[in-house]
Amino acid sequence: MRLLNRFLTYVKIYSTSDAESETTPSSPQQWDIAKYIFQELQDLGLSDVSMDENGYIMAYVPSNISENEPTVGFIAHYDTSPDFNGKDVNPQIWEDYNGGDLLLNQETGFTLSSEKFPSLKKYVGKTLITTDGTSLLGADDKAGVAEIVTAAEYLLAHPEIKHGRIAIGFTPDEEIGRGAHKFDVAKFGAEYAYTLDGSEVGELEFENFNAAGAVVKINGLSVHPGYAFGQMKNAGLLAVEFAQMLPANETPSTTKGFEGFYHLMEIKGDVSEAKLQYIIRDHDAEKFENRKKFITEKVAEFNAKHGENTAEIEIKEQYRNMKQQFEGKMHIVEIAEQAMKDANIEPKIKAIRGGTDGAQLSYMGLPCPNIFAGGENFHGPYEYVALESMEKAVKVIVNIAKARK
Repeated sequence: MRLLNRFLTYVKIYSTSDAESETTPSSPQQWDIAKYIFQELQDLGLSDVSMDENGYIMAYVPSNISENEPTVGFIAHYDTSPDFNGKDVNPQIWEDYNGGDLLLNQETGFTLSSEKFPSLKKYVGKTLITTDGTSLLGADDKAGVAEIVTAAEYLLAHPEIKHGRIAIGFTPDEEIGRGAHKFDVAKFGAEYAYTLDGSEVGELEFENFNAAGAVVKINGLSVHPGYAFGQMKNAGLLAVEFAQMLPANETPSTTKGFEGFYHLMEIKGDVSEAKLQYIIRDHDAEKFENRKKFITEKVAEFNAKHGENTAEIEIKEQYRNMKQQFEGKMHIVEIAEQAMKDANIEPKIKAIRGGTDGAQLSYMGLPCPNIFAGGENFHGPYEYVALESMEKAVKVIVNIAKARK
């Protein structure tokens, strides 16, 4: 029950990140959960608990062996996605799930359909935690945070389990691609680490998208609509036109596997100004560079048609595919694979159609594969997680932590 109660406490704390902010954390509400976790780690008796001026939290489970065992790290992020409402989360608990539809909200009739989401059938007999249909749940990645804290608590309470020094770290702003930007790898002091930020049980990932964010600004000209003939440039209409210039078959809903995409995250504006916010993704480095070049060329074409400086583009790198960082270091993946097998879990090694803090950290000198946290349907009101999946993640953490000498 400690794991469940911990998770329920976390998801009720508003902590949505903000892509338009330049601060770290990007939103003031993230400080609320950061301060809560920081105090919790101190109360549990972890050593060297710290939180820096940017909201990065680190703590340690001291080694209880004399051998020179490497320090292993576990990392998760406490922010939630700005893709959907993350405020006033009201989690629902469904014990002994029967495999059918779940009416999440009596007032609105919002339903989690087992026909629409057949993955629910895997959880018959399990305890599910869902939303009430008005918010996301926040299992991405508060499930990961809860699992790491619970595993650390368990290791402290069971000194008979021999292990080296265990480092744990929690970050802000992963959901907007900045989770590891200010992570102090040297201070963390781990030889390698794992993010607990995957989905279904068994996921183990060491390759991911290359990623960038792009903001296209459209400059219009607002005049009185009664006298607008030949003068008005409606930025809102122009923004819609630009969106249609990108390939309709290269979006998240039309691609799979190793196929990349352009994803229009947000479009807003008025007659005088509009902005389109995109994310650009591809596993292949060359194709990724071509995608950035393509959208920049479309801006140039747009300006050729509508006038110089009608559109402007800013592209920011977010993270890179970490696969190449594991050349000669596959033992790190193999340790996690064996830890899952020891917990009677079948490993599912695959590429992430997304990214984690681990992608950036791997390029910063901290090899960091990604492990399941257990949730499904992230970033929306259909999100859910099984308690049993979270319990399995805790077992995997403990198995990885165990000394191997």
